[in-house]
Amino acid sequence: MMKVKKRISLMLIVCIMLILSACAGEKGKAGGKGELTIYSPHTPGFSEELAKKFEELHGIKVNVHYAGTNVLVNQMIAEKSNPKADIWNGGGGILAFESAIDKDILGQFMPQSAKDWAVVEDGIKMKHEDDYYVGVQVQVLGFAYNTDLVTEEEAPKTWEDLLDPKWKGQIQFPNPAASGTSTLMVMSYMMKHGEEAGWEYFQKLADQANSIPDSGSAPTSAVAMGEALIGIGFDFMAYDQKERGETVDFILPDVTPILVNPAALVKDGPNPEAGKEFLEFMLSKEAQEIIADWNLIPVHPEVKSKTPLNLADIKSHAAILDMDWVNENYDRIRNEWKDKIK
Repeated sequence: MMKVKKRISLMLIVCIMLILSACAGEKGKAGGKGELTIYSPHTPGFSEELAKKFEELHGIKVNVHYAGTNVLVNQMIAEKSNPKADIWNGGGGILAFESAIDKDILGQFMPQSAKDWAVVEDGIKMKHEDDYYVGVQVQVLGFAYNTDLVTEEEAPKTWEDLLDPKWKGQIQFPNPAASGTSTLMVMSYMMKHGEEAGWEYFQKLADQANSIPDSGSAPTSAVAMGEALIGIGFDFMAYDQKERGETVDFILPDVTPILVNPAALVKDGPNPEAGKEFLEFMLSKEAQEIIADWNLIPVHPEVKSKTPLNLADIKSHAAILDMDWVNENYDRIRNEWKDKIK
C-alpha cells in the first residue's frame, strides 16, 4: 500500500512538473509574463484601439505608456541597463528613430511582410537598411487651409507660393527649434536649394507668419479657429479637423517631405518575442485598417486610405531626403534657427 502511494505521489510530482514546464513554454512564446509594453506619443485612443485588437488576436496583454517623443527617447536612454518597454511605436516620422540608432536603444527585427521592401521607394525611406525600424504608416507635410476663408484654387500649391504678399500675416508654422515637423521642412528645402537660399527663404516665410508656435499641430488648429488662413503641418492633422466638422482641408504641395512613421523593438526589452509579434501585427490588414480609420495613410496594399491621399499617388510628390545629411546636421540647423531667424 505504501509503495502504491509513493508511486501515486511520484506521478503527481511528474504531472505538476510537466504542467509547469508547459506553462513556462507558453510564457516564453508570449515573452516572459505574456505582457507587452509599448512607448508611444500617438493619440491614446488610437493606441488603445491597436492594443485591444492585438490582445484580441494574440492573447497578449498590452500596456501603453504615453509621452512626447523626446520624453520617451530620454526615458529609453535612462533605462538602457534595464529596459522597461518592448516596442516604440511612432514618433513624428523617421528622424527620431534614425537619431535613436546611435543612442543604442533600438533592437533589430524586420517583419516578414516587409523583408522584400526596398529601403527607399520613390524618395520615401520605408524601412531601415539594418532592420532597426519599419514604416507602418505614411504622413505628408503640406498646407492646411480654412475653406470658409480660402478657396482651393486660391490656396498655395508650392512652398514658394507661401511668400505671396496676399498671405502676409495669415500663415502659421511650427517653430523648427522646438518641432521636429518643422525642422524637417527647413532641412528638406535646404537639401534642394542650399543652406544660404534656405535661410533667406525661411526669413521671408517667418515675416509672413502671424505666429510660430512650438507645437507641430498648433498651426492646423489655428486654421480651424480662423486665427490663420494657412497652416503648415502633416496631412492627418487637417483631416482630423475636417472629420470633426471644422472648415479645414489640405493641400499636397508639388514637392514635399513624405515620411513613414515607424515602429521598432526596444533593445533588450523584457518580452522580445511579444514585441516581434506586435511588429508583424502592425503590418497586418487588421492593424492597417485601424491606421486608415484614424486618417493616416496605410502601407498595406489592400487597405484603402480614408482620406484623398494614398501611398501610390503621393510618391511622385516626395522630396528626396539625404538621411545622412539630416542626421549629421539636425541639431545644428535647429540651433542656428534661433540665431538666424528674427
